[in-house]
Amino acid sequence: MAQDKIKALIGMNDILPSQTPVWRFLEAQVKATLDGFGYQEIRMPLVEQTSLFKRSVGEATDIVEKEMYTFERSERSLTLRPEGTASCVRACEEHQLIANNKRQRLWYMGPMFRYERPQKGRYRQFHQIGVETFGMASADIDAELIIMTHQLWQRLNIRDKVVLQLNTLGSSEARANFKAALVEFLVVRKDQLDEDSQRRLDTNPLRILDSKSPSTQALLNDAPEFMDYIDEESAQHFSELRALLDAVGVEYEINPRLVRGLDYYGKTVFEWVTNELGAQGTICAGGRYDGLVEQLGGKPTPAVGFAMGIERLILMLEAMDVIPAQVAKTLDVYLVSEGDVAVPAMKLATQLRDQLPKLRLQMHMGGGKFNKQMKKAVESGASFALVVNEEKLANGQVGVKPLLERGEQINLSLDNLTDWLAQNL
Repeated sequence: MAQDKIKALIGMNDILPSQTPVWRFLEAQVKATLDGFGYQEIRMPLVEQTSLFKRSVGEATDIVEKEMYTFERSERSLTLRPEGTASCVRACEEHQLIANNKRQRLWYMGPMFRYERPQKGRYRQFHQIGVETFGMASADIDAELIIMTHQLWQRLNIRDKVVLQLNTLGSSEARANFKAALVEFLVVRKDQLDEDSQRRLDTNPLRILDSKSPSTQALLNDAPEFMDYIDEESAQHFSELRALLDAVGVEYEINPRLVRGLDYYGKTVFEWVTNELGAQGTICAGGRYDGLVEQLGGKPTPAVGFAMGIERLILMLEAMDVIPAQVAKTLDVYLVSEGDVAVPAMKLATQLRDQLPKLRLQMHMGGGKFNKQMKKAVESGASFALVVNEEKLANGQVGVKPLLERGEQINLSLDNLTDWLAQNL
């Protein structure tokens, strides 16, 4: 009796060979940008103690209440990481990377896990690029992060399709005062709020500000304004950030209702948004979290960072058709052979790889008729086919057949083949 085939879990997707070239292209552009600003990579484990996220993200958040993948092992509660900042702070504290307020500029890349309704560009296993900085309290590092993302959008050729939104959440005291005023305003209008906002009124009222419900947003038009409660220090910090962005020509919008979904943010918050992805329009978001290190047991340490979703960025690149054509090209040369020439063909392939380390060469394996081998060569997407047979080898030659453009096969001397490939690829 045949058994049912096992399939991937809902919201946890395979990234197939036809898709990975775009992922590698995006990752390469991100790494090049980060390298250009002197940021260093850090790699954290996928599984952490559950308490790390309860203490950092906040027990009243949707992430902790409904979305974390948590399990018990050896009488300990463990969780697949739902975001990267808390893990990065934990690693920095554990290995004394930020001891004595040492400055760090770090980045990481990898999967995160949240149990929520899967939709296009938003999955239960998703991938993020995160950047975290520590030990710098002034607005210039906030500006650097934003300028760095601005440069990345230029590299990806999507700059004209994204908009920077800025806000400041002020100090913890300022947020508490505003929160109290907001709750006082909304509690008598609770029946006019959407269902999610009614629940958040008791748990995380600031998240009501970014509700997607039109009726709730209309109600908020008469609500207290965040900026009326901002402390002087935060207002000055925000003013300095804006001046720096103005100086380098980074355009932005002030969004007084912009908040972040995690409890640890304060002062600067920002998002890069686009209209190219429908409702899921945020492709990068971040801000300051000066109190998080202390919240997790360390000493007070200023910190600011951001995260961007890889899946959403790829959807945007595809929607705008800005992926360079050569990205999909994975081979330069496809080597085919006729007759009993397996040994010299293998030696030739090895020699070419040694002499041209960046050469992408694939040999046809398993034999077969020459015409079928050439068909595979065309399907491979390689620029050229190398043709090896007994007659050509006896004359010290190899055939070279253009595959992407019309052209006749030529015979090249084995001694000149390496130089010819270097000049024509």
